[in-house]
Amino acid sequence: MKKSVIFHKRAQEIIKGFSKAVRRDIGELLFDLQRGENIGMPVARPMPAIAAGAYELRVKDADGIYRVFYYLKSAEGILVFHAFAKKTQTTPQNEIETAKRRLWEILNQ
Repeated sequence: MKKSVIFHKRAQEIIKGFSKAVRRDIGELLFDLQRGENIGMPVARPMPAIAAGAYELRVKDADGIYRVFYYLKSAEGILVFHAFAKKTQTTPQNEIETAKRRLWEILNQ
């Protein structure tokens, strides 16, 4: 049985701004997750700084590097709660804080 993918409204808006190729890659990875596949490095990694059960998808194209945060411990399905274009080697602290806030919002709506 496939899990639902539930988007935080703001994360969905950000992803819509990514290139078609990046959106396709993100969609394919989310579909793999829906089917219950385990995705590991280098494409996905746990994000314990945000929450237990939080992960990031790591997508790259000619224009840049993109991150999509998702949460797997919800009975509702796969929660996609934050996305951004990465400009630095490490994930900026403000993106971590935004991700924590959006995860809380999507879990408590």
